[in-house]
Amino acid sequence: MLGLVRRSALFFLVAGLAALGLRLFFVLRFPGVVDDSRLYANIAENWFHFGIYGITDSGQVVPTLSRLPGYPAFLAAIFAVFGSDNFRAVLLVQVLFDLGTCFVVADLARRLFSDRAAKAAFLLAALCPFLANYAAAALTETLEIFFTALALDLALQGLGVGEEAAAPGREQFGTLPWFGSGLATGAAILLRPDGGILLAAIGGYLLLLLLRALGPQRTGTHHGLSQARLITAGLLLAVGAFAPLVPWTLRNLHTLHRFEPLAPRYANDSDELVMRGFNRWVKTWIADYTSVQEIYWPVPGSALDATRLPTRAFDSAQQREETAELFADYNQEDEITPELDARFAALAATRIHAAPVRYYVWLPVLRIADMWLRPRTELLPSDPRWWEFNDDGRWLAVSLVFGLVNLLYVGIASAGVVRARSILGVGLFILFLLLRSAFLGTLENPEPRYTLECYPIAILLGSALFHKNRLNSDFRL
Repeated sequence: MLGLVRRSALFFLVAGLAALGLRLFFVLRFPGVVDDSRLYANIAENWFHFGIYGITDSGQVVPTLSRLPGYPAFLAAIFAVFGSDNFRAVLLVQVLFDLGTCFVVADLARRLFSDRAAKAAFLLAALCPFLANYAAAALTETLEIFFTALALDLALQGLGVGEEAAAPGREQFGTLPWFGSGLATGAAILLRPDGGILLAAIGGYLLLLLLRALGPQRTGTHHGLSQARLITAGLLLAVGAFAPLVPWTLRNLHTLHRFEPLAPRYANDSDELVMRGFNRWVKTWIADYTSVQEIYWPVPGSALDATRLPTRAFDSAQQREETAELFADYNQEDEITPELDARFAALAATRIHAAPVRYYVWLPVLRIADMWLRPRTELLPSDPRWWEFNDDGRWLAVSLVFGLVNLLYVGIASAGVVRARSILGVGLFILFLLLRSAFLGTLENPEPRYTLECYPIAILLGSALFHKNRLNSDFRL
């Protein structure tokens, strides 16, 4: 990659300055410091000042395992240098990480396709408003995206994809990059539990290669990748990925007497009620981010408006009345009690029994589509109900433009898959997209930000369209 930068210094300088300017615009005009940001900051400050990884509750610092330590550690480091609650410094450092992501994506394109594709990938990443927007938000996304791209780039390096021809007697299939890929994967997991999908994708790809090497011909190798080296790569990947989780797991065992190598599914502590019945009922109808804002997030603590529910939340007039009664009971205290949660669970069971295909197939597909295709304006003042065209004209225009830009990126990525599907290594990225999308379909909160980790891959695949020669290979993984 350094050689490419030297040969095209002017291009990367201009494109890099454009990327920096776009990100600074969001930092200065639309800095995102939300409730989750303040929770992470509270954990970071308690950890730094008192040596306790915990949250402040009624003036006391209480140990917590509701959030993984990756982002609090990042915040603690920034606050130690630039002062407590200095979110401006946090966002500026995140801008640097996001610029790093642009270079990593360019290196991925160089390895898979060509220098020309690398330039296209860099420009697509540099000018992506969605990556830039989240660089200006004190959330885990920017770091998660960086380590995801880095882990995949190191995996390609481990496979020898894009490396210069090896010297006589020298293997191209690297070993050290696999440990680096594992460490980058571990960093992603320490930021968000769903970083584990990255490990599943890379490990799954290695398994596919191994199965091919063990195929009918049983040559012991597949395109020069021996069984022993594939197994070694998998072991190094696993060790690198799991090693960063060991201190966190031991801390949870020692301090909270719980075996928890990640974080609880609903980011709850031991003394918090998990609203399993309510969550299951939500999954019987929710398909879009708007309902997350209007129904899912307000519970508990805020009143609910049953008129905000879509018609698919009811299968009959009786269910509509039952749901309205549940909302009325909840609104009395704005709390979900165990009894009320059980009633939501019973309603969910009835709806699932009546339409299992809707629950297990159609709604997950709709949630995945919504996360991939809707305008990514959730950090901006735009109305989430953009399709009603009753927003302020300026923000309505922003929603429409962001929606079209998102469709453009998804479109070129889809076209790139068709063009580059036979290239060595592309199967790894397709597998990651499939696994992550399938996982996201299981969530009851379809937030568009959850697909941002896929954007470096979408940009990479889209860059195949800018490679001037026909892409072909006899290797179809």
